Amino acid sequence: MESNIAVTNEKKPTWGGGGVKPFGASYGKMMMWFFIVSDALTFSAFLAAYGLTRFKFINSWPIADEVFTHVPFVHGEFPMIYVAFMTFVLIASSVTMVLAVDAGHQMNKNKVTVYMLLTIIGGIIFVGSQAWEWNTFINGSYGAVKTTDGKILQFTKQSGVDKDGNAIFKQIALADFVVGDRGNARVQHTKGNGLWFEDEGTISQYSIAQIISSYEGNPDIQIRTELIDLDKKQKKILSREKGAEELAKTRLIVEGANLEVNEYGNTIFADFFFFITGFHGFHVFSGIIFNIIVFFNVIVGTYEKRGHYEMVEKVGLYWHFVDLVWVFVFTFFYLV
Repeated sequence: MESNIAVTNEKKPTWGGGGVKPFGASYGKMMMWFFIVSDALTFSAFLAAYGLTRFKFINSWPIADEVFTHVPFVHGEFPMIYVAFMTFVLIASSVTMVLAVDAGHQMNKNKVTVYMLLTIIGGIIFVGSQAWEWNTFINGSYGAVKTTDGKILQFTKQSGVDKDGNAIFKQIALADFVVGDRGNARVQHTKGNGLWFEDEGTISQYSIAQIISSYEGNPDIQIRTELIDLDKKQKKILSREKGAEELAKTRLIVEGANLEVNEYGNTIFADFFFFITGFHGFHVFSGIIFNIIVFFNVIVGTYEKRGHYEMVEKVGLYWHFVDLVWVFVFTFFYLV
């Protein structure tokens, strides 16, 4: 019996389904979307963990307006101003990326080149600003002390009164009131004067005894704790007597923030800050590298020869993703 079925060895298209591409997207763009979705889940998990931890320690969480107050080359306190500038630059770079993709659809090489360059410059400004912010956060602004029971004590001075007649206190730096000589305390361990296996953080220029003495000799100084009065939305100010009692428990002088101590309050805040903003910064840095590679390919005419600028679209998807993630990071860390 003869069979009417024709046997063929013709290779089917990679996508299958008669060669119809899902959603009308190429394989490369689909894989980029898969990556974005998986990475979005990762960031979601990190931000959810941050939110839950903050809720748990809500009464000792640092106040963002008191932490992020610096602007490069300008003295004074400008809460959130520089972070807002960083955010604006990153969002603006997303706009230039959109324009680069649109120019690619029009096969306009010159416009793609210009807009890709502007996107790269925006990314570099953002990463550089984030590095500066990290350095400022690590070095600290005022200094504080940590007690034997783990409390962070900061120093304040009355700066005025509000409309209800309540005193307004402003945090001051150790350098603003600590006087006298450090004494005969030991010097910093270095490779030259310490044992080869010993290592330690930088020793403060002040001693604990020096701080206590300066506090006792200056009746205008008061101590505030890391704990927040949720009704007043400000940190609790101790009386002079209670402040002296707590200050007597000092075991460590804290200047700046790292993974072990944090002069602004709860150390876990610093842990999350370094991890999440660092993870996002790594994404932005990677995006800059990708954009630079594509930028040079645009210049040498690689995509003109291919007849399309799909690669610009692919890196554009990634760039929009890291911009969108920053909006959530900015909201969680700085605004809420």
